[in-house]
Amino acid sequence: MKVTRAQRVRMRKRWAVGMIAAIVALLSTGVATARFRQANEEYAARRSKLVAQVDGPVVVFGYTGHEDLSEFALFFQEKNFYYLTGDDEPGGAVLLIPDPPADKKLDGPREILYLPARDYAQEKWEGPKMGPDDPGIREKTGFANVEAFATLRGKLEELAKVYSNFYTLMPGQLEEGYPHLQIWSEWLKRAVPSANVRDITGAISAMRQVKSAGELALMQKAIDASIDAQLDAMKRLKPGLFEYQVGARMKEIHEFEGCSREAYAPIVGTGFYSTVLHYSALDQQIKDGDIVVLDVGGEYGGYAADITRTLPANGKYTARQREIYEIVLGAQNAAMAALKPGAAIHGGAIDLNVISREYINTHGKDLHGEPLGKYYVHGLSHHLGLDVHDPGSVTRPLEPGMVITIEPGIYIPEENLGVRIEDDVLVTKDGYELLTKRLPRDPVEIEKVMAEGQKN
Repeated sequence: MKVTRAQRVRMRKRWAVGMIAAIVALLSTGVATARFRQANEEYAARRSKLVAQVDGPVVVFGYTGHEDLSEFALFFQEKNFYYLTGDDEPGGAVLLIPDPPADKKLDGPREILYLPARDYAQEKWEGPKMGPDDPGIREKTGFANVEAFATLRGKLEELAKVYSNFYTLMPGQLEEGYPHLQIWSEWLKRAVPSANVRDITGAISAMRQVKSAGELALMQKAIDASIDAQLDAMKRLKPGLFEYQVGARMKEIHEFEGCSREAYAPIVGTGFYSTVLHYSALDQQIKDGDIVVLDVGGEYGGYAADITRTLPANGKYTARQREIYEIVLGAQNAAMAALKPGAAIHGGAIDLNVISREYINTHGKDLHGEPLGKYYVHGLSHHLGLDVHDPGSVTRPLEPGMVITIEPGIYIPEENLGVRIEDDVLVTKDGYELLTKRLPRDPVEIEKVMAEGQKN
C-alpha cells in the first residue's frame, strides 16, 4: 500500500489529536502518580528473612553506574540489591551478618549499608547522591548503620576470623552483558581468601517469587498503565499505520502514567512478523487483513507488567484468524481453570504447560491437516516481578502471592498468522485473581472496542 504525503499528514494529525485527548482523560481521572519505593520496613523484613537462612555473612553489590558508559544510558539498579535495600543509586553494597558460631563471639551491627563517598564535582552533572555521612541518612535508607564503601573490605577481613562461609551472588550460565556478578564474586574471594564463598542467588530468587502487598500494589500500577496502552491501541489500530507508531504511542502512555521505562523491548508484529516471537524491528506497515500481535508492557516502581493481545488490523478477524484465536483463548482458559496453589508451571500432578499444550494439539488443524501443537513453540508461563522473567524455579508448586503470566500461542509462518494472548495472574489461597481482567480477551469484545474507536 503506497501512502501519499497528504495521507501521512492527515495520519499524523489524527495521531496527535488522539494523544492530546488521552492526556486530558488521564489528567481528569488523576491516574498519573509519583513512582514511590516501598517502606523501609519491608526491605528490612526481607533482609531478616534472608540472613536467617545462612551460616555466614551475605554480601550483595549494587551496580556501579559504569556498566554502560554511553551518554544515552540511564542507571537502573541490580534487582537483587534493590530488593534487599530499596537503594536505587550506584556504587553501594549491603552486608548481612548472622549470629556467630557457638564457640565465637561477635560484637557490633548485624546489617550495614555501604555507600560510596560523594563526588560533588560529578553531582554538578548528575544531581545529588546519597553519601554515608549525610544528615538523616539512616532514617532515609532504613539502615541503623551506614558506612563508607571503602571500609567494606576491612570489615570482611575481620569477619573472616569468625565465619568459614560467605555468601554472594555468583555468576551463572544466564549472566549477560557486563559481568557484574563475576567481578564482585571474585573481589569477595580475594578479600576473604580463607573462606568458602557460596551462592545466595537461589535463596533470594525463592523469596522474590512470593510477592508482598507492597509489591503487588506497584505491579498493579504497571499493569494498569499497560492495560490503558493496550486499550488505546485497540481503539486506534488501523491499516496504514507503522508498527513503530503503535509502539511509540503505547510507550508514551506508560510513561505518562508513571512508568520509568518499558519492562522489555516492545513487540508489535504485523502479518508474517506476528509469528516472530521476539520481533523488535517494528518497521513494517500494517496492511488490511493483517493480524497484529502487541506484546507491550511498562515497568512501575521497578516492577514489570507483561501483556499481549492479538488484533485484526481492520477491526474484524477473518474466519481463519478467529478460529486460531479462539483455540489459543481456549488453551489459556483451560490452564487458568486448573490454576491454584499446588499446581506448577512445569511438572507435578497439575502441569499447566501440559494442559495448555494438550488443548491446542486437540483443537484445529494446519493447512495440511496436521495438529497445531508444533506451532506452539514457547512455554506457557513465567514468574513476573522486578524482572519480566522473574528468577526462581518454574517447577516449584505455586503458592499464594506468586504472580505469573499465562500466555499460550500459535504461530504459523506459512499463513502469516501468529496469535498470542498473555495475561498476568496472582495466585490466591483459593485459586487465582486475573490482574489484567480490565482488558478484553474475548474476540467479540475486542471487535466491539475497535469498532467504537473507529467512530471517534
